[in-house]
Amino acid sequence: MRKIIIGFFATVLCSASFGQEVSQLTFSEAVQIALKNNVNLKQQRNQLSASSMQKTSNLARLGPSVTVNGNLGRNEGNSFNQQEGRVVNGVVDFMSGSLNANMVLFNGMNRFNAYKQSQSQLESQIYTIERTNQDVIQLVSLQFLQCLLDQELLSIDKGNLEAQTKQLEQITAQVDAGSRAKVDVYNQEFQVKNAELAVLRSQIRLRNDKALLAQTLQIDAQSDFEVLEPSWDVNEISMSEMQLEELYNIAQKNRADYQRALADESAAKFGYQSQNGRYYPSITAFFSYGSQYNDVKGFNSRSFDQQFFEDNLQTTYGLSFNIPIFSGFQTRSATVQTRVNYENAKLDVENTETIVESDVLRAYQSYQDAITNYQASKSQLEAAQVSFNLEQERYKLGISDLVQFTQANQALVGAKADLAQSSYTLLFQDTLLQYAIGTLKFEDIP
Repeated sequence: MRKIIIGFFATVLCSASFGQEVSQLTFSEAVQIALKNNVNLKQQRNQLSASSMQKTSNLARLGPSVTVNGNLGRNEGNSFNQQEGRVVNGVVDFMSGSLNANMVLFNGMNRFNAYKQSQSQLESQIYTIERTNQDVIQLVSLQFLQCLLDQELLSIDKGNLEAQTKQLEQITAQVDAGSRAKVDVYNQEFQVKNAELAVLRSQIRLRNDKALLAQTLQIDAQSDFEVLEPSWDVNEISMSEMQLEELYNIAQKNRADYQRALADESAAKFGYQSQNGRYYPSITAFFSYGSQYNDVKGFNSRSFDQQFFEDNLQTTYGLSFNIPIFSGFQTRSATVQTRVNYENAKLDVENTETIVESDVLRAYQSYQDAITNYQASKSQLEAAQVSFNLEQERYKLGISDLVQFTQANQALVGAKADLAQSSYTLLFQDTLLQYAIGTLKFEDIP
């Protein structure tokens, strides 16, 4: 029994330690998980199946419609018997079958334009999925980079806490030796507590941002994971040369939402033309081939083969037409609505074009600002490092007080945080610029 109890607790402890294992999450893995689990993207893919089926259906409607009809039953009482050529009273078993085909020869191009409309709607849905795909990548990029920044700021704060703790130990030893005033210990203890508070705040910020990322990825928010730094070089990104006019041209060719607007305009145009076709007469060709069999009880009837395959065979074919004259303005009402849809679709294209240009301009300007900010942050960190090193030497030599040394240290920590902020901002602005011009793809994720 003792061995069983010990084994049970060992299993529980192993399971607990395994459950607390921290997994690692790369940038590409995060994007891949989001693209797989995103609900909106799944819904758009489901809608693609419906749009594809609608296109196939409208294409098939251009051909003939074929049906097979059949009847099987019994009639009791008076009925006319074709084989006898007279009315008989009794029980008659009957069976009939026919093959029917109809094909619209002309209906004002209604069905053809309906097919073209569904084709454009399918293209629109494909562009919708593509843009939704980019929306997911853009959102995950923002949240993943924010988590990376949080991790970097937490590392900086922990490094500062470690440095402040060592400094407190040195000052305490100097005070004990009589070379420093007691007030320096109190001041340094305040700096240590301040550094501990900064670490705590960084940990909370990182935890909250990772929970938000987990929500976007549709994974357990309580799962602990570490985001890994992608293999990119921010210096290479900051040296990229791009012209604004060239970006405009790229965006018009690649922005899926702009292409979707053009496809919606085309679909609305064909829908309007299809509805217009209802004003015209329609001509339909028809064909029918069938036979029937009657078994009259109490009378000498001919055999099934003689009736069904010889005597009662019937072929019918010809043309029919339908001329619309008045339908309570239903056709006109529907036509006006489709024309309004077409006009609104054209306005959507113009509005989307304006949005694309605005997005590209803002992304380009933000990208250039991010480059300038990154370069300035590097210079700031270099200056802060030199200033801290000098102030540290001055403090060790006793020609500078703790306040000046603390200010130099705070400036260095702030410069490191600013460089980290500007680095990840530049990386995100590069992603945002690709999103604005419509070239953001999963294959480009490091």
